[in-house]
Amino acid sequence: MKASIVDLRYKMRDILRALDRNERVTILYHGKVKGILSPFPDREQLRITDHPFFGMNKKETQSVDDQMGKLRGDRFDDL
Repeated sequence: MKASIVDLRYKMRDILRALDRNERVTILYHGKVKGILSPFPDREQLRITDHPFFGMNKKETQSVDDQMGKLRGDRFDDL
């Protein structure tokens, strides 16, 4: 589907329906392509364990409180 900037403003419902049908929407500005909207994958396909941040400190032996104390340093001791 192709949509102009005016379509984004006045026909957003149609654009969202196209995304629901897994169509890509090409955004045009003065007849030239400015961008492409693509549907977001289903949340069922995304798993938290696939994120690289998950389990990055699994080799740490310190408790979370000890790690946070080490990160914060002595800034709370001065109060």
